[in-house]
Amino acid sequence: MEHKIMMVTGANSGMGLATTIALARQGAKVVMVCRSEERGQSALREAIASSGSGEIELMQCDLGSLRSIRSFAADFKSRYDHLDVLINNAGVVSLKRETTSDGFEVMMGVNHLGHFLLTNLLLGPLKRAEQGRIVVVSSGAHKIGKIRWEDPHLTKGYTAWTGYAQSKLANILFTKELAVRLKGTAVTVNALHPGAVGTQIGVDRNTGFGKSVLAMLRPFFLTPAQGAETAVYLATSGNVSCATGEYFYRKKIAPVSARAKDKELAAKFWDWSAGEVGLQPSETE
Repeated sequence: MEHKIMMVTGANSGMGLATTIALARQGAKVVMVCRSEERGQSALREAIASSGSGEIELMQCDLGSLRSIRSFAADFKSRYDHLDVLINNAGVVSLKRETTSDGFEVMMGVNHLGHFLLTNLLLGPLKRAEQGRIVVVSSGAHKIGKIRWEDPHLTKGYTAWTGYAQSKLANILFTKELAVRLKGTAVTVNALHPGAVGTQIGVDRNTGFGKSVLAMLRPFFLTPAQGAETAVYLATSGNVSCATGEYFYRKKIAPVSARAKDKELAAKFWDWSAGEVGLQPSETE
């Protein structure tokens, strides 16, 4: 993994931090993508101490802001000519309906649309790598998800579970369609279910709501390091160098829902996503 440049979104805690540490221990140069400078700096210190690596860099990006994502991608491309691995790990769960700065329902906005734009903006560097890899952290929750075309940002009848499941289905539809579009290149893209991991994803950062429930259930969860194992495997293993457009669980290809296998749905959803973020063809070069 030496001299490989790898990027992890949502790297300041949980699986993102565990993934960063695991990759750095293998000798990779890791770019930690974090929304908060303060939390990012704290995580950076922890990652360096835990991995013993000096090849870890913090870069700030808010995946809930299209403007921030475009600024971040331009900054990254001014520093690096290629990117070997992009791990789209960041995710949110919102108990009440919230929106991003661009007006998207926050789970659709961060879990899917933010990563959709970021990935497309970094396709140039990924294609310039010897073998670029894109790893998308999804969830088994995708199996009950559906794209609510009549109201994709859930302005009516919002529930956290409905929004989360929709965003996780979105991750897999994105993976499937991107694999089709990357055919003939050296870039692969795969999604994964990390298992039930005890992270802060469902805890309200402002009020702390959810911490007591998390503490009670933690003994039944995987640790962040255990949850990160499949993402690290997809980023580094030679066994999956030719795998693309797949969904993994416990380092093995796993079945997906009928909706997640729908090629027409994936193509239609790609076009919708591109329209939402205002993606221009020139931006993917």
